[in-house]
This record gives sequence, C-alpha cells and structure tokens, in this order.
Amino acid sequence: VQLQASGGGLVQAGGSLRLSCAASVRTFSRYSVGWFRQAPGKERRFVAAFKSGNSNPYYADSVKGRFTISRDNAKNTVYLQMNSLGPEDTAVYFCAASATIITSSLRTPEQYANWGPGTLVTVSS
Repeated sequence: VQLQASGGGLVQAGGSLRLSCAASVRTFSRYSVGWFRQAPGKERRFVAAFKSGNSNPYYADSVKGRFTISRDNAKNTVYLQMNSLGPEDTAVYFCAASATIITSSLRTPEQYANWGPGTLVTVSS
C-alpha cells in the first residue's frame, strides 16, 4: 500500500493543523495506521494510532488531549487533528500502515511495513 501524508506547514504556537494520510488501496480499513514524528536529530516517535477493526485510538502521552486521530474509510484516509500546538511539536510527521501488526506493537515504528513520505510541521513560538 502506498501512503501520502499532507497538511503540514508553519503555524504559530497555540494554533492547529490537520494532517491527512491517503492510501492507495480500497481496503485501507483493514490496516492499522499510525502517526509518528521525527524532530531534527531525534529518533522517530509514536504519536497516535488506530488498530484495524477497533475504533479505539491510541495516543502518546505528550499529545493526549490535544491531538485526535480519525479515519474516513470511504476516502481511504486517516487524519490527525492537532490543536494547541507548541514548538515541541515541530517535526516531520509520517503515517504508517500495517495489515498484520498486533496491538502491543502499535507504538513501535519498526513493526509497520508501509510508510509514506513525511510532512513537515513547524510551530513558531
């Protein structure tokens, strides 16, 4: 499956952005999807995820209450609504998908087989 993330940009602290992750397959609903981010000089870190067949989202503690992951299966797209952004949220954001990942591995980037190119989010103070 090919993924394309979009929606990044420059925003002031306190602002909002919505990222989109569009998939090339009609069966995207069968995939678990995760959002990760990588700040300059740092490792890629988990942000949020959906497990296929389960509507309960998973979030990193650092974004809980500010970010919301959602999916529109009819559009084969997963979204990441980001509110109350701060400079610490500045990073390249990636979406990833897996048809076989287990719940306990959702936060582990190495467990995802499919990645799209990232989209840069810059939050100015």
